[in-house]
Amino acid sequence: MAKRKTATETLHKIVIDAILDKKGKDVVSLDLRKIKDTASDYFIITHGDSNTQVKAVYDNVLEAAAKKGFKPYRTEGGKGAEWMIIDFVDVTVHIFYKEKREFYALEELWSDAKETKYVDAPTVK
Repeated sequence: MAKRKTATETLHKIVIDAILDKKGKDVVSLDLRKIKDTASDYFIITHGDSNTQVKAVYDNVLEAAAKKGFKPYRTEGGKGAEWMIIDFVDVTVHIFYKEKREFYALEELWSDAKETKYVDAPTVK
Protein backbone atom coordinates (compact mmCIF):
# COMPACT_ATOMS: atom_id res chain seq x y z
CA MET A 1 0.00 0.00 0.00
CA ALA A 2 1.44 3.37 -1.04
CA LYS A 3 2.06 6.02 1.59
CA ARG A 4 -0.28 9.02 1.31
CA LYS A 5 1.33 12.39 0.90
CA THR A 6 0.60 14.97 3.53
CA ALA A 7 -0.45 18.48 2.59
CA THR A 8 3.02 19.68 3.59
CA GLU A 9 4.73 17.16 1.28
CA THR A 10 2.36 18.12 -1.54
CA LEU A 11 3.10 21.81 -1.06
CA HIS A 12 6.83 21.06 -0.88
CA LYS A 13 6.70 19.38 -4.30
CA ILE A 14 4.60 22.19 -5.80
CA VAL A 15 7.13 24.78 -4.61
CA ILE A 16 10.16 22.84 -5.88
CA ASP A 17 8.52 22.31 -9.29
CA ALA A 18 7.54 26.01 -9.53
CA ILE A 19 11.10 27.10 -8.73
CA LEU A 20 12.63 24.71 -11.25
CA ASP A 21 10.09 25.84 -13.85
CA LYS A 22 11.55 29.38 -13.65
CA LYS A 23 15.13 28.10 -13.57
CA GLY A 24 15.82 28.94 -9.92
CA LYS A 25 19.50 28.40 -9.15
CA ASP A 26 21.00 25.97 -6.60
CA VAL A 27 17.64 24.86 -5.20
CA VAL A 28 18.02 23.40 -1.71
CA SER A 29 15.44 22.02 0.70
CA LEU A 30 16.35 21.87 4.38
CA ASP A 31 14.29 19.36 6.35
CA LEU A 32 13.90 20.92 9.80
CA ARG A 33 11.37 18.44 11.19
CA LYS A 34 13.87 16.71 13.51
CA ILE A 35 15.32 19.96 14.85
CA LYS A 36 13.72 21.37 18.00
CA ASP A 37 12.02 24.75 18.05
CA THR A 38 12.06 25.51 14.35
CA ALA A 39 9.53 27.81 12.76
CA SER A 40 8.85 25.52 9.81
CA ASP A 41 9.13 21.91 8.64
CA TYR A 42 11.04 22.89 5.50
CA PHE A 43 13.12 25.82 4.33
CA ILE A 44 13.42 25.90 0.56
CA ILE A 45 16.21 28.17 -0.67
CA THR A 46 17.06 29.33 -4.17
CA HIS A 47 18.44 32.34 -5.95
CA GLY A 48 18.18 34.12 -9.25
CA ASP A 49 20.79 35.83 -11.38
CA SER A 50 18.73 39.01 -11.68
CA ASN A 51 16.01 40.84 -9.80
CA THR A 52 13.67 39.96 -12.67
CA GLN A 53 14.34 36.25 -12.22
CA VAL A 54 13.93 36.47 -8.42
CA LYS A 55 10.52 38.11 -8.92
CA ALA A 56 9.53 35.55 -11.60
CA VAL A 57 10.35 32.63 -9.28
CA TYR A 58 8.42 34.31 -6.44
CA ASP A 59 5.36 34.93 -8.63
CA ASN A 60 5.45 31.40 -10.05
CA VAL A 61 5.58 29.80 -6.58
CA LEU A 62 2.59 31.86 -5.43
CA GLU A 63 0.61 31.06 -8.60
CA ALA A 64 1.36 27.32 -8.55
CA ALA A 65 0.48 27.03 -4.87
CA ALA A 66 -2.74 29.01 -5.30
CA LYS A 67 -3.85 26.72 -8.15
CA LYS A 68 -3.74 23.84 -5.66
CA GLY A 69 -5.46 25.77 -2.88
CA PHE A 70 -2.41 26.80 -0.83
CA LYS A 71 -2.27 30.39 0.38
CA PRO A 72 0.71 31.89 2.16
CA TYR A 73 0.41 33.01 5.76
CA ARG A 74 2.80 35.85 5.01
CA THR A 75 5.07 37.20 2.29
CA GLU A 76 7.95 39.66 2.51
CA GLY A 77 10.31 41.38 0.14
CA GLY A 78 9.64 42.78 -3.24
CA LYS A 79 11.39 46.11 -3.11
CA GLY A 80 14.50 45.53 -5.18
CA ALA A 81 13.76 41.77 -5.25
CA GLU A 82 16.95 40.91 -3.34
CA TRP A 83 15.37 38.55 -0.79
CA MET A 84 11.77 37.46 -1.00
CA ILE A 85 10.10 35.15 1.49
CA ILE A 86 6.91 33.15 1.15
CA ASP A 87 5.78 31.67 4.46
CA PHE A 88 3.28 28.84 4.16
CA VAL A 89 3.93 28.01 7.87
CA ASP A 90 5.14 24.40 7.35
CA VAL A 91 7.08 25.37 4.22
CA THR A 92 9.07 28.60 4.05
CA VAL A 93 10.51 29.68 0.71
CA HIS A 94 13.54 31.97 0.53
CA ILE A 95 14.28 33.44 -2.90
CA PHE A 96 17.47 35.48 -3.01
CA TYR A 97 19.47 37.59 -5.36
CA LYS A 98 22.76 35.63 -5.53
CA GLU A 99 24.91 38.02 -3.48
CA LYS A 100 22.31 38.22 -0.69
CA ARG A 101 22.13 34.44 -0.50
CA GLU A 102 25.89 34.22 -0.08
CA PHE A 103 25.80 36.92 2.60
CA TYR A 104 23.06 35.34 4.74
CA ALA A 105 24.22 31.72 4.20
CA LEU A 106 21.05 30.07 5.54
CA GLU A 107 22.34 26.62 4.58
CA GLU A 108 25.23 27.11 7.02
CA LEU A 109 22.95 28.47 9.74
CA TRP A 110 20.84 25.29 9.53
CA SER A 111 23.73 22.91 8.77
CA ASP A 112 22.26 20.23 11.08
CA ALA A 113 19.21 19.87 8.80
CA LYS A 114 18.90 17.16 6.19
CA GLU A 115 19.69 18.88 2.90
CA THR A 116 18.28 17.93 -0.48
CA LYS A 117 19.57 19.67 -3.62
CA TYR A 118 17.45 19.85 -6.77
CA VAL A 119 18.43 20.28 -10.38
CA ASP A 120 15.87 18.22 -12.28
CA ALA A 121 15.61 15.53 -9.62
CA PRO A 122 16.50 15.52 -5.92
CA THR A 123 19.89 14.51 -4.58
CA VAL A 124 20.04 13.98 -0.82
CA LYS A 125 23.14 14.99 1.15
